[in-house]
Amino acid sequence: MSRMLEEIRQQPEALARTLSTELRRVERFRRIVEKRKPRLVVLVARGTSDNAALFGRYLLEITTGIPVSLAAPSIATLYHASVDYRDTLVVAISQSGESTDTNLVLERARAQGALTLGITNERSSTLSRLAEYMFLVHAGKEKSVAATKTYTGQILMLYLLAYALGAKLRIADLERLPDAAAASLKLEPEIRALSERYRYMRYAVVVGRGLNYSNAFEFALKLMETCYVVAERFSAADFLHGPIALVEPSFPVFAFTPSGVTWPSMSETLDKLRGLQAEIVAIADTGNREAERRATRVVRIPRRIPEILTPIPYIVPAQLFAACLAEQKGLDPDRPRTLRKVTLTL
Repeated sequence: MSRMLEEIRQQPEALARTLSTELRRVERFRRIVEKRKPRLVVLVARGTSDNAALFGRYLLEITTGIPVSLAAPSIATLYHASVDYRDTLVVAISQSGESTDTNLVLERARAQGALTLGITNERSSTLSRLAEYMFLVHAGKEKSVAATKTYTGQILMLYLLAYALGAKLRIADLERLPDAAAASLKLEPEIRALSERYRYMRYAVVVGRGLNYSNAFEFALKLMETCYVVAERFSAADFLHGPIALVEPSFPVFAFTPSGVTWPSMSETLDKLRGLQAEIVAIADTGNREAERRATRVVRIPRRIPEILTPIPYIVPAQLFAACLAEQKGLDPDRPRTLRKVTLTL
């Protein structure tokens, strides 16, 4: 069994541990930002952490009304431009805390007067020393190159950041997330059987929208780095503006389909894909019974989940699928070719 699969299975415990351990630190930060409310939040990250940041952008703007920007590190590292970070909260997100460009942006932002926060799984990392405040993901050492438990841990920390910034999120609701992730893990036998069908898959599209748009990016990344599948990812809206032209009969499309405000546009997209005879695998929960009428197959989490809480339990089946598909293809997801756990970029 791969380390990737082991670490996927560790997520309920890792999430519960992170929430219980960090809540006091989050409450302290909440009191700080009540006195120093940022006019803007800037999230800086790379790779899987950047996908978590994409989720953070949606969540923070939806729940707090504070504008959020995703930083482009090369503005600092290559163009050496000076950015006005006054009255801004700059949040660096990194599994290892050693991403050189992410850390440089945070360091310069703090020097320019920004309020800075680091989110990492490594307490003794460079990021932990550079940031004014820290939220720690307590996922335990992640040994597989493919990040899984640190991604969901970062998503959880972004919920807690939204809470600290005044979002009407209840801690009691966030405490349901470990059990929701555990419910998703029960789908492993079903997903393992499903992965056999896609052993020879070389191309795919992943579609999501809103709070699950980031999951489309993360699922596609896992398919690319562990299974060597060329996986494009789109929002449902952007997909209909041109990329849908690449779909032909039996083309594999994976879709995140919770009930809620994104379902009407997602259902429209699935209807058009069905008309093109695409092979659609939808990830849903018991709150969306309409997915069966539009998808070829539905991977259904056995519980009803409010849309705002779906990103963590919805990515778990996708992680399982990537790990199982790599096994079907005879690949080692823990050691993707040409990749290392920590990637240094400028």
